[in-house]
Amino acid sequence: MIPSTGGFLAQDFEIVKQPGLTYRMDLDGDCVRGLVDGREALRQAIFRILQTERYQYVIYPWWYGIETMDLYGEPVNWVCAELERRITEALLMDDRIIKVTDFAHDTSVKGTVHTVFTVHTIYGMITAEREVNI
Repeated sequence: MIPSTGGFLAQDFEIVKQPGLTYRMDLDGDCVRGLVDGREALRQAIFRILQTERYQYVIYPWWYGIETMDLYGEPVNWVCAELERRITEALLMDDRIIKVTDFAHDTSVKGTVHTVFTVHTIYGMITAEREVNI
């Protein structure tokens, strides 16, 4: 006897979004304490994505993180434009992030590009930054 599957896809399904509950990282004290949800969890996720080098850690999927290792030795103008693209690409993998705008690059320190930008999320706007040695 073959099981009947007709009508299975005709049923109504309710898709429930899971909470973004995660452990709170205390960056000053180098420890993990308590839990966070919502905007603070997303702020922490943005930090983690931007601090993780893509393809370097087996524990993370191939799409997680940002590539910065190949920016060393490249011209500053190219690095600034490429950072905008790579930051946007890395952050848009999170479905809570809508867009990334308002990039400002500070190249006053030799060999370093400090980038500040705005992340538009479902919780509002979050200002973030990333510094890259070139």
